[in-house]
Amino acid sequence: MVRVPGGIFAMGSLEFFPEEQPVRETSVEPFWIDAHPVTNAAFHRFVRETGYSTVAERDPDPADFPDAEPAELVPGALVFRPTAGPVPLDHWWQWWSYVPGANWRHPGGPGTTLDGRTRHPVTQIAYPDALAYAAWAGKSLPSEAQWEFAARGGLAAATYPWGDEFAPRGRRMANTWLGRFPWEFLPGRGQSARPGTTAVGSYPPNGYGVFDIAGNVWEWTRDHYRPDHHDRPAACCAPQPVSVERWDRRVIKGGSYLCAPDYCLRYRPAARQGQSEDTATCHLGFRCVTAD
Repeated sequence: MVRVPGGIFAMGSLEFFPEEQPVRETSVEPFWIDAHPVTNAAFHRFVRETGYSTVAERDPDPADFPDAEPAELVPGALVFRPTAGPVPLDHWWQWWSYVPGANWRHPGGPGTTLDGRTRHPVTQIAYPDALAYAAWAGKSLPSEAQWEFAARGGLAAATYPWGDEFAPRGRRMANTWLGRFPWEFLPGRGQSARPGTTAVGSYPPNGYGVFDIAGNVWEWTRDHYRPDHHDRPAACCAPQPVSVERWDRRVIKGGSYLCAPDYCLRYRPAARQGQSEDTATCHLGFRCVTAD
């Protein structure tokens, strides 16, 4: 973990998406934050010691899916599939699918594994899973303010955790989508020919020594997503939950490897989305904090 000094900062942004407004003066006490997202290796230790089963590994509750056929109520999670070519960008189900058997051990569904990915962020993590790990580790999930303060790295109002330029001197600073979403992907450092996570620490840290705070995977915070803060549907790479609204929504931060500059410019400290607590996807993970 790395220590974050705390202080007063301007939280939010007026320059991008409505849910980031208004900019407000916010203070946080000093705290410690994981230097990088929780990895597959760390989550495996937790599961091995506790026998924990994630939300994506459990049978869905029929009450959450009243219109589903019984045969459809099988464990699984949301998986991204690139489209064959250009498509209208107003329907996320063109590139997201509920895949039976997808979970943290098989993030892309049956046939995918964690081989060679022990240092990658764990994904397919729903909010209760992140809470359970944090409690086991003697930590907690960050508040949205803690997360955003840490992400800024001491830069008062910069667009990105590293400054205002996306690629300073041509250097790629985070695992984000380059190319035409959701079909043309241009891999960067440590990436395969297909979009996906990269090992933590593949890109430089910010000013506080925090890695992967932008891109790679979205990260859960403990804050409820306030409906009066933004009442539009979730967009781009954070799909709407497919269940009825029996679960609360929490703020997720940081963007992911699926965020493209012309579609989902959310790999910024101020960016935020709301996500249903029961949702697990192949680009959603977490990190933890402790008090100073």
